[in-house]
Amino acid sequence: MNSIVTQRFVKCHDKLKQENRIKSSRQFAISLDYLPQSLSEILRGRRDVTIELIRKAVQVYKVNPVFLYTGEGSMFASEEEKRDVRVLTVLSNSNAEERIVHVPLTAQPAYADECSNPEFIESLPSYSLSDYKYRVGTFRSFDVGGDYMLPALLEGDKVVANFIEPALWETGIQDNHVYVIVKYGQVLIRRVFNKLRSDRVLELYADNKSYNPEFLPPSGIKEVWHINSKISPFLHSPDKWQKQLMDELKDTRQMMLNQTKLIHSLHETLEKLSAKDS
Repeated sequence: MNSIVTQRFVKCHDKLKQENRIKSSRQFAISLDYLPQSLSEILRGRRDVTIELIRKAVQVYKVNPVFLYTGEGSMFASEEEKRDVRVLTVLSNSNAEERIVHVPLTAQPAYADECSNPEFIESLPSYSLSDYKYRVGTFRSFDVGGDYMLPALLEGDKVVANFIEPALWETGIQDNHVYVIVKYGQVLIRRVFNKLRSDRVLELYADNKSYNPEFLPPSGIKEVWHINSKISPFLHSPDKWQKQLMDELKDTRQMMLNQTKLIHSLHETLEKLSAKDS
């Protein structure tokens, strides 16, 4: 979570006090099941607000996540905006640090239906990575299934991805980047082209060109995760996909060599014809 979001969260807290909707910062923290000392650190700018604290503030005080993440709209959601809010469930350790929830391949169909169910999320495995970049923001990892994203991703790889807020889909989803798209009934890993502003769809493409593209309107999307890194098993001997890629690379090199020889031969022929004409 970044400092700008934290500053907007503090503004919402201050507004609640001004309107006497909360009596004190301590009461605010307790109502959100959060340590008053930790909230004090946030209010003093010494700590960033967490996704879990935002989730509870959205539920209890109707804080507008669109305002928090973009600065647009009102601080507190209207009835219409409340219907569009999607709350993300996260897991934390004893130090209130978010853990990475892993979604195995076998659990992905259920995840597509139950991703907003806290009990289901808590049933999934979770872990932490030591790199600092995984401590800023909310991350989830997903097993890669099938050959859709060959050669970039192989079946059996795991991708680690950070959450993209729905309010940021239109401006934050980058063309030609690979995302995990959670739609109703299915989890997809695809290369994305963002046409939300112009055509109200995301264009999803598999790197394996034997698969057709898919076009999703925002109403058909539940979550979007931007892939940050991948975890691949180390193979001491090439598997079938590696062998296939090596064979294709060898064929491509041979084709380029043949084309180079042909171009060289044509060039020599043209030079001879030119010499005869002169």
